[in-house]
Amino acid sequence: MKFAPDDYGLRCQFDRYCKLILYHEALDYFREMRGRRSRETSFEMLPLSELDKLCTTDQYPGDSFIFSAYGYELHIDDELVAAAFAELPQPGQNILILHCVLELADGEIGALMGMSRSTVQRHRTKALETMRTKLMGGINE
Repeated sequence: MKFAPDDYGLRCQFDRYCKLILYHEALDYFREMRGRRSRETSFEMLPLSELDKLCTTDQYPGDSFIFSAYGYELHIDDELVAAAFAELPQPGQNILILHCVLELADGEIGALMGMSRSTVQRHRTKALETMRTKLMGGINE
């Protein structure tokens, strides 16, 4: 093979051109990765409140317990809470359903049920206290 000086110079220029292109591609890659690191957060670094926004759970009709009063329904997903709610007397259940679902005041509930406001308040307070003691007893066991 014959040595040609012009051919050697062209090869050196082409070699330098290729190295320069690869060098700038590497710089672009590292800049992009640095930008990603500044914008992205690892899952283990996210607070629990942010992680809760990322997940969903399926809700099926058979997964909740349904209590109704005056045509309105209260869906309770937790089995212990539903059991404690089921043990309440009927007036207490009705008052809590109207209070929680419709967010009615005691006077409005009393007008609907034919009771005084103070009676509704007494039933609601007693029902909530009964549920609290039953649920706290379930936790302590």
